[in-house]
Amino acid sequence: MKVAFRRFALMVFGFGLAMALLGSPSAVHAQSKLENLTIATAKGKVTFAVEVMRTDEERARGLMNRAYLPADRGMLFDFKQPQVASMWMKNTLIPLDMLFIRKDGTIANIAENTEPHSLRTISAIEPVLGVLELNGGTSARLGIAPGDRVENPLFGR
Repeated sequence: MKVAFRRFALMVFGFGLAMALLGSPSAVHAQSKLENLTIATAKGKVTFAVEVMRTDEERARGLMNRAYLPADRGMLFDFKQPQVASMWMKNTLIPLDMLFIRKDGTIANIAENTEPHSLRTISAIEPVLGVLELNGGTSARLGIAPGDRVENPLFGR
């Protein structure tokens, strides 16, 4: 009985260690769904690898509980139909820039350096098809501004 318990305990420990080293199954799955997204700015084009959130469950989870987002990564929320999208930062650990993107791929407005854990509603100023979340400060650093064009299959580009 003690030998069986030890084997079980070692197996559980080994699985936990593997998950810690490799990342959670959802993180691995999310990374396998990366798509390229390019923004044409006045300074030139910048490209990010983005996870695309297409379902209600994925959009609700977003970047919650993530302590880190690589500088060249982001998350794109696909709302299927243009709408006045609203977001919040509940359980979000890092500041984000939220880019609200029209159906034609142009940026309507940007909420910069949103406050982690805030329950304040952050909304588009008009109907948008998607929202791109990037690390806080990225828009200012790269010169991304309203009117810039986003290239990704979601926007027909």
